[in-house]
Amino acid sequence: MASNTSKTARASVRAGQSAGGALSVLGEYKYLIPLANGRFAYVRNLTNGKTTHLKTDSDAFVEEIRTLAGAGHGPKIRAELNALHTTNPEHGWADTEKRLVDAGVFEG
Repeated sequence: MASNTSKTARASVRAGQSAGGALSVLGEYKYLIPLANGRFAYVRNLTNGKTTHLKTDSDAFVEEIRTLAGAGHGPKIRAELNALHTTNPEHGWADTEKRLVDAGVFEG
C-alpha cells in the first residue's frame, strides 16, 4: 500500500520516536495529559516508556504517580499538578494533589 505522507513528515515522526516518544514542551516532558475536565488523565511513565489512561481518583493513578515519584520525578509532577490547577481550578487538580499527598506519594 502506498503512503500519502511526505518524506519530511515520516522523518519527523522517526525523530520523535527516537527521542523517547513522550510529549515535550520546550524540552520538558509532560507526565500528565488531562482528560474529561480532570476526571481522567494519560500518565506518561518515562521509566518504562508506557502511557496509561487512568481515572484520577483511582488507586491505579496513585500507584503510577508513586512509581514516578520514587524514580525522582515527584517535584516535576507536583509542578504540573499546580500548573493544571492554576489553568483550570474547576477541574479539581488541587484535590488530586491532596489525595496524592495524603497517600504519601511524594514523601521520601
